[in-house]
Amino acid sequence: MPMSSPEFQLAESRELNLSVERIESRLPRRAACLAAWALLVGLGAGLPGAARAETAVLQGLDKITARISTFEVPVNQTAEFGSLEITVRRCDKTPPEEPPESAAFLEIVDNRPDSPSVLLFSGWMFASSPAVSALEHPVYDVWVTDCKPDLPPEELESDGAEIEN
Repeated sequence: MPMSSPEFQLAESRELNLSVERIESRLPRRAACLAAWALLVGLGAGLPGAARAETAVLQGLDKITARISTFEVPVNQTAEFGSLEITVRRCDKTPPEEPPESAAFLEIVDNRPDSPSVLLFSGWMFASSPAVSALEHPVYDVWVTDCKPDLPPEELESDGAEIEN
């Protein structure tokens, strides 16, 4: 019996539909969890158990030239990338004993000379899941890669307190 018989096609179609239904049944639950987490973080809670960092490490893609740039932006300061002004309001990073995650609250404004400034993005971006909360722009992509403190790790652990002998 040939493999393209109507019975085989029907069985293959049923198997494909079951696979799609299994995937679709998981998507809403995962999307709801991610949305709840993003909402919690968006309300100012930050990443649970995370330490605040002083500098966000970002990458930007210029889709016209296909060049990727890496730049560091201190918290509450602004960097320019093409026509974009990117302001970092907060940057959180989980401790080393937890699963790695960095998240930054960014405000991105498009300043074109021929039009008024437009706020394109204001919210949290996550290094591990850039698609959860992404900048939508025809020319540029921007994403968070890391958050780093200005102090070395040994000084962070001591909270700046000096021990006298």
